[in-house]
Order: sequence, then structure tokens, then C-alpha cells
Amino acid sequence: MVHSMTKYLGGHSDVLGGAVIVKDKELAEKLAFLQNAIGAVLGPMDSFLFLRGIKTLPIRMDRHAENAMAIVEFLEEHPKVGKFIYPLHPSHPQYRIAKQQMKNGGGMVSFIMKDGREAAIKVAESTKIFTLAESLGGVESLIEVPAAMTHLSVAGSQLDVDPGLVRLSVGIENKDDLLDDIRQALEGA
Repeated sequence: MVHSMTKYLGGHSDVLGGAVIVKDKELAEKLAFLQNAIGAVLGPMDSFLFLRGIKTLPIRMDRHAENAMAIVEFLEEHPKVGKFIYPLHPSHPQYRIAKQQMKNGGGMVSFIMKDGREAAIKVAESTKIFTLAESLGGVESLIEVPAAMTHLSVAGSQLDVDPGLVRLSVGIENKDDLLDDIRQALEGA
């Protein structure tokens, strides 16, 4: 298994890293040899930053999920939102699987603006707490329009995303402040 440690494990948007986790002893020995031979290991400061992040991971994840669910509940009633995507909401196609596998739904929320790309861009440009960025998993709340940012290079292909899609990485700020920010951004779209 390959895991990005950069996102929630680090949690503070200040360190990059990954992990390769294997059960097979022979493969583990080959990876250990490569690590020793080429130095593919974290430095001491990076290791410290990941350990710091892991210490607060359960508390942060609870707050990410609490804030995200509040935003989902707001979005499901909003007339400008055509659809929202959150794994621990009963409307999600894999809700039952997510419920079995996950304690909470995490901080990633996506929604599609009924009025498409321009409305999505307007929402992303109008937020004051959510910062326009292509990352995720940090303590701060981020917003992006994938069709105009991360997925622009695949427009027109089978990897294309809905132009009205907005992706949120919901942080741990005050829930009411985040709701107010999304509310005012949607009003202006």
C-alpha cells in the first residue's frame, strides 16, 4: 500500500512525505535495501513534523468531519447546488460501505453548482475563510474548482469533471464561520 502522509497525517501543510507499507517479507527487504542504498527516507525534521501531526490526528479528524457534515447539511437545502458528494451522507451511492469502513466522513466535500463553471468559479473567488488552493487535508479550509485547476489538462477526456464542480477541504476553523463563508459565497454566485 502506498500512502500520502502529506495530507491529514501531517495536517499542517508544512511537510511532504509518503509511506510504502507491505506484508511480503521479501519485498520489505528489497525496499529496505533501496532505502539504505539511495536514502529514500524522511529527514529528522520531516519525521518530527509527521509525529507532531499524528499526535493530533484523531481530534483533527473529528473536527474536520463535524465541520464538513454541517456544510453538507447546509448544501443539501441550497437552491443553487445541484448535487453534493460526501461519503457519510445517506444520498451517497456508497454510503453503506463508507459507514462500515469509516468512523466519520472526513473533511472532503464536493458539490456541483446548477449554473455551471462560472458560478463555481464565482463561489471559489468569493470565499474569505476558504482559501483558493489545490491541496487538502490541512487544518485550514481550502476551496477549488477542479475543471479550472487540477483537472484542466484532462478537459474533454474520459477523466473530465463537471465544470460546475467545487471541491472543499474543510478545515478545523469555527463551524459557524465556515458556514457563513460558504453562505455568502453562494449568495453572490
